[in-house]
Amino acid sequence: MPYVSALAVFFIIWWVVLFAVLPFGLKTQDDDGERVMGTVSSAPQGPHMLRAVIWTTIVSLMIFGLLVLVTRYYGLGFDDIPRVLPEFR
Repeated sequence: MPYVSALAVFFIIWWVVLFAVLPFGLKTQDDDGERVMGTVSSAPQGPHMLRAVIWTTIVSLMIFGLLVLVTRYYGLGFDDIPRVLPEFR
């Protein structure tokens, strides 16, 4: 994989994983029982963005490594995926 393409694929994987990881470990103000005046009760208790970015990077690196392993070393590609949907002609 050329470096620019690999970076683009990693960025797409990272971005998708970020939105999957964001809700994990999130505590709302209702969960803690402490409400800040002027905010909704479903607002997050505290920022956890750094933790989410670290977990996103770790999970994305694992997925990207698996993708490189499957495509580079095993030589598999999109043509090797079995057809699940029937062919309509």
